[in-house]
Amino acid sequence: MPRTALLVSTALCAALLTPAVSRAAADPPSVAVDRFEGEVPFASQPAEGIFTWGGDSDDPPALQLTARPDAPEGEKVLTGTYDISGYGGFTHDFAADRPAHDWSAHRGVRLWWEGQGTGRKIAFEIKDGGAHGEASELWTTSFTDDFTGWKQVELPFTDFVYRTDYQPVGGIDHVLGLTQMWGYALTLPVGVKGRFAVDGVELYGTADQSLRAAVTTDAAVHPVTEGGDATVQVTLTTTGAAPVDQPVTVAYGTAGGTARPGTDYTPVSGTLTFPAGTASGATRTVRVHTLKDRSAEPAETIPLKLTVTGAKPPAEDPEVVVDAHGLPYLDAKLPVRRRVADLLSRMSLEEKAGQMTQAERGAMSAPGDIAAYGLGSLLSGGGSTPTPNTPAAWAKMIDAFQLRTRATRFQIPLVYGVDAVHGHNNLAGATVMPHNIGLGATRDPALVQRTGAVTAAEVRATGVPWDFAPCLCVTRDERWGRSYESFGEDPALVESMETIVQGLQGRADGSDLDRSDKVLATAKHFVGDGGTTYGSSTTGTYTIDQGVTHVTRQQLEAVHLAPYQEAVDRGVGTVMPSYSSLDITGDGRGPVRMHARGDMINGVLKGRMGFDGFVISDWNAIDQLPGDYAAHVRSAVTAGVDMMMVPYGYKDFATTLAGEVRAGRVSERRVDDAVARILTQKFRLGLFEHPYADTRGAAAIGSPAHRAVARRAAAESQVLLKNDGGLLPLRTSQKVYVAGSNADDIGNQSGGWTLTWQGSSGAITPGTTILEGLREAGGHVTYSRDASAPTAGHDVGVVVVGETPYAEGVGDVGNGHDLRLSAADQQAVDTVCAAMKCVVLVVSGRPQLLGDRLPGIDALVASWLPGTEGAGVADVLYGRRPFTGQLPVTWPKSEAQLPINVGDTAYDPQFPYGWGLTTLTPAPRGGAATLKALAAAARAADRAGADRTGAALVARARLIVQQKAGQHITAAFAGPFAEADHLLLTGRYGEAVEKLTAAYRAA
Repeated sequence: MPRTALLVSTALCAALLTPAVSRAAADPPSVAVDRFEGEVPFASQPAEGIFTWGGDSDDPPALQLTARPDAPEGEKVLTGTYDISGYGGFTHDFAADRPAHDWSAHRGVRLWWEGQGTGRKIAFEIKDGGAHGEASELWTTSFTDDFTGWKQVELPFTDFVYRTDYQPVGGIDHVLGLTQMWGYALTLPVGVKGRFAVDGVELYGTADQSLRAAVTTDAAVHPVTEGGDATVQVTLTTTGAAPVDQPVTVAYGTAGGTARPGTDYTPVSGTLTFPAGTASGATRTVRVHTLKDRSAEPAETIPLKLTVTGAKPPAEDPEVVVDAHGLPYLDAKLPVRRRVADLLSRMSLEEKAGQMTQAERGAMSAPGDIAAYGLGSLLSGGGSTPTPNTPAAWAKMIDAFQLRTRATRFQIPLVYGVDAVHGHNNLAGATVMPHNIGLGATRDPALVQRTGAVTAAEVRATGVPWDFAPCLCVTRDERWGRSYESFGEDPALVESMETIVQGLQGRADGSDLDRSDKVLATAKHFVGDGGTTYGSSTTGTYTIDQGVTHVTRQQLEAVHLAPYQEAVDRGVGTVMPSYSSLDITGDGRGPVRMHARGDMINGVLKGRMGFDGFVISDWNAIDQLPGDYAAHVRSAVTAGVDMMMVPYGYKDFATTLAGEVRAGRVSERRVDDAVARILTQKFRLGLFEHPYADTRGAAAIGSPAHRAVARRAAAESQVLLKNDGGLLPLRTSQKVYVAGSNADDIGNQSGGWTLTWQGSSGAITPGTTILEGLREAGGHVTYSRDASAPTAGHDVGVVVVGETPYAEGVGDVGNGHDLRLSAADQQAVDTVCAAMKCVVLVVSGRPQLLGDRLPGIDALVASWLPGTEGAGVADVLYGRRPFTGQLPVTWPKSEAQLPINVGDTAYDPQFPYGWGLTTLTPAPRGGAATLKALAAAARAADRAGADRTGAALVARARLIVQQKAGQHITAAFAGPFAEADHLLLTGRYGEAVEKLTAAYRAA
């Protein structure tokens, strides 16, 4: 699908264009772009041509060249019919293998349109710069079909605006230069059947200087301490840096606002002139002097109105703001509780509603809305990044958003959030950690805390103080597309990994949150998202994600709620409810969406557990609640959700919430509680004192020290499932044949939520692939992705197979995914393992079904999704580190066994939960007698509270048991073996060894 095909946001569409006017005598002749006489074929890139596109298979319009006696120009016109449900239209792209066109000498583009009187907007897009028509910068305007019959519609280039809702390349220079044009596109109306006819697309008129010259200011908001001077810089810029050939004047004057002229500031007015011949970059200055009145006050605004002649004016007039001062909430020496109470007492209902509203950065086509609606938060969704995607650009972007908050009465800073779920994964060049499923395999809480600390440092250094992590779901069915976001299937394992909260936030009392290397953490998704029933989802084509969790009250407490109490005890600052529904046996309510479950959010989380942070909704989650929009707002707020993630609907939410409070359907007391919780975290983060990015730590982003932590995490996450004949570790003297789809693909080994929401294959970010790690280890390596290269002469094969990236319900089994290896991966395994001893590494977010191939595989490794440091995988393969990882989830024999989890009555997996062979350490000697002695010692450790000793005793017993079992894993063995690991994690060491003894007897 062409990337230009996305529906143009109505917020970017210009108003109705005026009818065509006769060309001035001085205008040059028009230049034809399309006459539709057959001179341009129906074709697509790289050739020049006209082609259609649409969101669904039936959305592209049907086009043809039609002979018409009423054709405005020539004999034929382009006609078409359409019936579009998503988006659709057509494009004329110029040939990619020829030079781009130069439209800079003209005023605009015009076309003949046969009006149907529909009153619908027709979006017209032009393509500027870049490599070709599908890798260009997009600029758009529109006209309205509110007439009948043929009419020539003129679209001045001055009316075109840069698309902020979608850009195929993320932006090139954000300047409509018109010197490298690659074509145009029309987007047709949605939701109605229609027909159209168009003719004579052409360039007309003489270029307007305002297309080549613009007046800008250094900032839209200029905060100043009372009594100080604000300096507003006014700059003239031109395309190509050419001097202006006509004078440009800027008349200015202070007027309006909340500050009082003569009392709060000295009014100014005048005219700035840039004479003909002025070079691009010339700057003039306007100074506004503010006055002291010696009283404590909120911030006051002084708009500076600019009237520009001869150039394009700034998108908005600048505003001088006299900072708030003297008010108690601004006093950093006061306790947070007092500061919150003071600020809350001063706020209007609209200001409170704004604080409860979170918008997406991509929705900020009008950044002034931050102040106009008093927004409390912005976020970057997956793949929502600045251009370029660098630490400096992140900090600059967020600082620009924070600057907007200075124009509000109380200058409450934004709290900006990102999904940094395995490192700062939206940022190119960041250190990408293994996904949680791999961290769960490490069984190393101290290391997991270090991964959280690295993530926090890299996130905060870009100006982001809030991370929507960690996910505390307990995954109970590996068909779930979010399985890899979980630390594992055992709530005890999840709880043990919650050291990551301290890595992110620091001390549990929140006293470290104002540090430049800590962020606010988010426990998600409350509660039961990992337990949804397969087939219960009603979201699109999802099969399990966002479905229904059917549980007894006891199961809910023991499995899904337990990790949240641990998170609250660790001081987690925010909690995010799940999209899923909860159906508790016997409560008589049936399935209820979590965002409406006040019994769980207000009752259990905030009440019984004592959570004192704030609850943030998931992306547009309230839209899934029953009733109209007002009911959505009422239900979620009343249930205890404090801030709504309403990415593009922030205006509707803020105004609806205020209306519901005024109507008495939502209590202002509930609103006050929500806002107090939000403000508390903002004060703890130190945002009132330091709202802007502290980038001193930016140099450490992606640094060797940070990557060393990720490399160790990748190494410890590797789970050795099989190792016949001690094939691993490899020796550098061996000739190694490497194959498979995931051997040399950093995108695949990083998985979803890497640079974009779904992630993608390929060299998407700096790092080391597994193949590169093997080569760096010093081995003799031959690589053939598809195993087509000759296999003779090699000592051992390493076949790296598994999944390609996905995220959330897109990755659900049954939604275009299954748990089997691809045909190409199967062929690579078969080819290599038939030719030599082989190691198979499975790079995936969940277990893969190997079926009858397992006997032919000498060594098998669950690599999970190791992130950017593939050298960590090589470390254990070549014996620089031992294999120590253990399965965080049960590895099934077949999909029919799912769901299968530790503690199940029927439990007969391929490999049990907790399984994991080791290398470099010989298995301890001994049998039943040794285990009996270990059990006695472990019981003594229980009584003494000697956790480290008890854990070591269990680990020794586990190695003895695994040694005896080999690959003969039966149901009688697997059950007690898996249960032993759960007992270990809950501190019952004696019982764990007893379970291992039972497994030993069954082996």
